[in-house]
Amino acid sequence: MRLFRAALLLGVAALPSLAGAQTATPARTESVKPIEFTTRTLPNGLRVYAIRDTTTPNVSVQVWYDVGSKDDPKGRSGFAHMFEHLMFKATRNLVPEQMDRLTEDVGGYNNASTADDYTNYFEVVPANHLQRLLFAEADRMAALVVEPKSFASERDVVKEELRQRTLAQPYGKLFSIYYPKLAYTTHPYARPGIGSLEELESAGIDDVRAFHATYYRPDNAVLVVSGNFDPAQLNAWVDQYFANIKRPAAAIPRVTVQEPARTEAVTRTVYEANVPLPAVLISYHIPPERSADTPAIMVLNAILSAGESSRLYEDLVYRDQLAQSASTFLDTKQSTGNLVAYAMMAGGKPVAEGEAALKKEIARLRDAPVSAAELAEAKNELLTAALKQRETAEGKANLIANSVIVDGDPTAADRQIAAVQNVTAADIQRVAREYLKDSQSATIRYLPESERPANVRVMPIELAPTVQTAALTPPANIEVVTPAPEGQRILPPAPGAPIAPTLPQPVVATLPNGLRVVTVERHELPLVTASLVALGGAATDPVGKAGASSLSAELMTKGTTTRSATEIARAVESLGGSISAGASDDGATIDLTVPSAQADTAMTILADVATHPAFQQAEIDRARTQSIDGLNVAMKDPAQLSAMVADRVVYGGRPYGQPLSGTPASLKALTRADLTAAYARSWKPGQATLLFVGDVTPAQAKALAERYLGSWRVAGPASASVKPAEPAFPAPRVIVVDMPDAGQAGVVVARSGIRRADDRYYPLAVANTVLGGGFSSRLNQEIRIKRGLAYGAGSSVSVGRDIGMISARTQTKNPSAAEVVGLIDQQMRLLGTAPVPQDELATRQAVLVGGFGRTIETTDGIADILANYTLQGVPLEELSRYIPRVQAVDSAAVQSASAALLDPKAASIIVVGDAKQFLPALKAAHPDVEVIPADAVNLDSPKLR
Repeated sequence: MRLFRAALLLGVAALPSLAGAQTATPARTESVKPIEFTTRTLPNGLRVYAIRDTTTPNVSVQVWYDVGSKDDPKGRSGFAHMFEHLMFKATRNLVPEQMDRLTEDVGGYNNASTADDYTNYFEVVPANHLQRLLFAEADRMAALVVEPKSFASERDVVKEELRQRTLAQPYGKLFSIYYPKLAYTTHPYARPGIGSLEELESAGIDDVRAFHATYYRPDNAVLVVSGNFDPAQLNAWVDQYFANIKRPAAAIPRVTVQEPARTEAVTRTVYEANVPLPAVLISYHIPPERSADTPAIMVLNAILSAGESSRLYEDLVYRDQLAQSASTFLDTKQSTGNLVAYAMMAGGKPVAEGEAALKKEIARLRDAPVSAAELAEAKNELLTAALKQRETAEGKANLIANSVIVDGDPTAADRQIAAVQNVTAADIQRVAREYLKDSQSATIRYLPESERPANVRVMPIELAPTVQTAALTPPANIEVVTPAPEGQRILPPAPGAPIAPTLPQPVVATLPNGLRVVTVERHELPLVTASLVALGGAATDPVGKAGASSLSAELMTKGTTTRSATEIARAVESLGGSISAGASDDGATIDLTVPSAQADTAMTILADVATHPAFQQAEIDRARTQSIDGLNVAMKDPAQLSAMVADRVVYGGRPYGQPLSGTPASLKALTRADLTAAYARSWKPGQATLLFVGDVTPAQAKALAERYLGSWRVAGPASASVKPAEPAFPAPRVIVVDMPDAGQAGVVVARSGIRRADDRYYPLAVANTVLGGGFSSRLNQEIRIKRGLAYGAGSSVSVGRDIGMISARTQTKNPSAAEVVGLIDQQMRLLGTAPVPQDELATRQAVLVGGFGRTIETTDGIADILANYTLQGVPLEELSRYIPRVQAVDSAAVQSASAALLDPKAASIIVVGDAKQFLPALKAAHPDVEVIPADAVNLDSPKLR
């Protein structure tokens, strides 16, 4: 379960952006096909929406309740979110965590989120499990069990979530605490949805029962079912499970207070310990989501920050290099929302310049009409985004439910995207003048604690005393639900007949120059994803030149011999597309997604980027500076730093050991010759594959490849097929990286693994899923569910052409770091010493099969799988072999792979956090622990010093 606001706001990497004088590309004339649905309302008030899609073997079930963080009782901020967690515990007929048995264990998944206006619960499962999910959702609506043990455990989990999302992450407090507190003076939107440790602790079990009785009722809920189902059968099941739930007589409490218009600008400065780069955030009130002005505000927002041809990227990040990242987002709501602009400053740049630059861009929107080219581009980008939202049953269900709860109209999302096409430059200027005046701004300057002035009182950002909240008044005679006795519990119905997924069928052709062309047809939506994949990558970076391949790949879209970075971005984004390039350990990729009608035009850009990158020194210097600033931010996050250290400790001096993105020191030392050499090692037609997935035929794909890449030739010998000898894997180490006052500890236990082509891959993949794949995995059971020590715990198997890494990881409060290390060690050891029970094995296999099935529902998901196969040296036929190979793994194979590959004796332990809070306990179990101050970690050296 996640907190919506935190999940939305804590990502600090801006959407790249650029703009300026350009030739106008007309806005696309095709429309987004409206979502077809049926609707009815039960006598008890439950609103039901059904979206039938027989092209998928899955079904999405979503229940949205019209209650969110704005409804948190007085003195109980974070309460709606904490309650969301409790909905996954017991009901009268379901035991705790049975929702996971009904979803994850059959190859689906479930989750939930809490926003200011709603709490939603959503699942995707194979379609033959639909009846079981309807039974379960109805049971927790009508008969939730709230008992002390689960309540205490989940409250601890929410505390860890708060530490992880808000206290440990750089800028966590800025977005999830300070932004809402300053944005509102009256409306309860001011209260952070995540709450506070103190108010979470003060909540009692009676509060929880009252909250459920007050808000979790059929007339306050929306049920959306989307996917492969029989409509008549769905109606019968909905009636069977939901129709008899009673509608309470009491009225539902509603927040009716209105936030007054802000007429005078407000500014605050905050100093915090975990601020790698100064930041500034400016929010402006905007009208409710249902407003007729919302489409114009959507276009305005896209002009400001959607893609690398938007205004903020061009001016703040690209041209003036003031900011490491800069972006905007719309936080629309049932009532007054916000348009938020923010920038993380580039190293050495003062926050005052960033603030002035953001306000200058806002003023430009007020003072002059946007260009026809910018207007058309923004519309095209929004149109493509709308198509992608409709690729899956889950995406369509989400759009309908959100439209009902936030807008009060199930067609709102379709109406808005249609209205976007009619937005004019005058509309944008009008809404900018109405809602984005300087006098309507609320500005937060977010600075490092080290810059706090001495003997100067800083006005804190606190919840305004005028914010209106109400005490929770429980309904009379609340029923305290208890679990049904074992023999009287109603069991979920049996699943129906399974629906087999339709596996993609790649069609392969090879051009005379050696370029392989792979096509997978998907004609449901007019979208095409093209990925050009080349072998080589960071594993070929010479010692001491970490980051060469990564930086080289990034620079490919930053200028060719005939196009500037700005022209590349504009050319693709004006079509409503996006282009990006990056490197992995084993290769590099250029990814392009566009409407299928624009594929021919877009391929001219992809081919130019692939074959004629310029690597101009000014672009190198700009990208290098941005990368270094980004690394400095990442190294202040315990979770990210622990992952970086783990790679170095496990691989040592082997090629995968050098940091993929480089280090501040290695990046500074890279020359243009280093970057062009990295490009030359990877980008040759004979070791490249062009993937087309989507609304394109094999004949069309081959014709495009021949037209734009058929003449691609590279002089010189082919890359060496025999790799030089590599050093052995280093001995395991126990490393503590001391980060004083860290909000949480990042914990990783990691060791070397296998290649993707190894025959043990599938037994290891299943073993890893038992250990740490999913909510029901053993690590999450032990660390989160039983003990409440973390928001989540898991494990992963990283594989490539070379030997990869196996790691288990989590984040926990500092005092429990040593305990968590012991629990991970225990679970890794157990898998190799005892067979996995058959029922557990089957559920973990279903997790892998279900995840694979959901990935192949989207064009970019299929492209990602095929790109990985290409880079890992796996035949494309693996696409059809994956499911049967997973299902063929038996318990003996899992135990054998675990004994050989999960034994923690061969693993290193890395803990990044406030060492004084856990080091004595860790030393007791691991006397050989090494302690390295966070500021002294040297990722350029296998020794870390």
